[in-house]
Parts: sequence; C-alpha cells; structure tokens
Amino acid sequence: MRNAVRMAVGTLTVLPVPAPSVIDARVARGAMLLAPLAVLPLAAAGALLTLVPLPALPVAALALGVVTLGSRGLHLDGLSDTADGLAASYDRERALTIMRKGDSGPSGVATLVITLIVQCGALAGAIGAGHGVFAVLVAVPAGRVLLAAGCARGVPSARPEGLGATVAGSVPVPGAVISVVLCAGLAAWGGTFAGLPWWQGLLAVLAAVCAGGLLLWRCVKRLGGITGDVLGACVETGVTAALLVLST
Repeated sequence: MRNAVRMAVGTLTVLPVPAPSVIDARVARGAMLLAPLAVLPLAAAGALLTLVPLPALPVAALALGVVTLGSRGLHLDGLSDTADGLAASYDRERALTIMRKGDSGPSGVATLVITLIVQCGALAGAIGAGHGVFAVLVAVPAGRVLLAAGCARGVPSARPEGLGATVAGSVPVPGAVISVVLCAGLAAWGGTFAGLPWWQGLLAVLAAVCAGGLLLWRCVKRLGGITGDVLGACVETGVTAALLVLST
C-alpha cells in the first residue's frame, strides 16, 4: 500500500514523496485506484481559490491553473499528444510515433485551447451560481476515476514500454466499477450540502466516466490500446464533462 500511495501521489502531483521501492502490477493497481484520493490536496487548493472575491472567469482560470500546475500539466500534455496522434494518420504506428515525440501540432494546440476555454467557462458558471467549491471538489477526482477505468483488465497497452504498459490491465473490473460508484455516491451526497439536487453531483461523475470512456474506446480501437498520453486525455475529458454538468 505504501508504494501504491507513493506512486499515485508522485506521478499525479508535484507533492514531494519518496519514490516507490518497487513498481509492479499490484502497486500499479493500488495507485490507479487511489488516484482520486491522491489529487484531493490539489482539488482543495483549487476549490479554495474559487472563493476569491474577483470576477468569476479569472478566478476559474486561477483555480484550474493551480490544479494543472499541481499535476505538472501531465494530463493536458497527454490530451495534446493524443489529439495529434488521432488526427495524424490512420496508420497506427505513425500515430504512436507522433504521440511519442511530444511536439504540439495544430490539432493538439486547438484541442488544448478549446478544452481550457470550456473548463474555465464552465467553472466560472459554477462560481457564479454559488457552488464553485463543490464543482472543483467533484470534477478533479471524477476525472481521475478514469485512470482505474482505463487500466481495467481487458484494456491492453498500445506499446510494450512506457507508463501505459506498466499500468495497463492492472485494475480488476469490479475494482474500477467500485471506484466509480464510490465517487458518484460521494458526489451525490456532497451536492446536498452545496444546495444542489442530489442527482447533479451523480450526473457529473457519470458524465465524466461516459465522456472519458468514449475517448478511451476510440483510442483502444484506433491505437490498439492505451498509453500514458491516452490516460491523461481521458482525465481531462472527464474533468471537462463534469464541470459542464455543474456549470449551472
């Protein structure tokens, strides 16, 4: 468990933790399941920033900026690389090569810009509606639930090396399902304290899972499996979907 916590926190945040003494399938499984908990400090920091008495849009940008910087921009980088890979060619190997290079092409840049605009606008709407804190506390962990789903058994790695190969297939399907159910249940329960109908928090998590899951399905079909970039893209897609549901 200690190595799983270290892997989750060390990979997904800038928080200083010792490196895991070993990384195997068991550690990878624990890290992916713990991902929503590992980013709670980032979510809390972003949520507190939504209380700053400034116009909603710049406050939303600051809050999301803290979360992004706190995760090293890892998931946005994955989103950009995945967009470039999917737009590059129908040749699987060429797409994977482009993703591995990490250079931001036009599709990647456009996807980043659109995603950040939508995220900031949606969070600004939630702040204006009086539940910005809740929106961040739900959307950030909800996006990370996609890591367990993306690493469920039966989902292969697109490459024999890299982060995707380390974590692919490490999470039992029941574990991934339980992770989603717990996150959705907590969001539904927490929504009542934020003055929202119970179903809105639940719907936000389900929207995150469905949107990220759709991208996951497309990437597996197109690339033959997952990579670290694909997992990051699924996270950002899930966060965006959750924020949209909570924007009003």
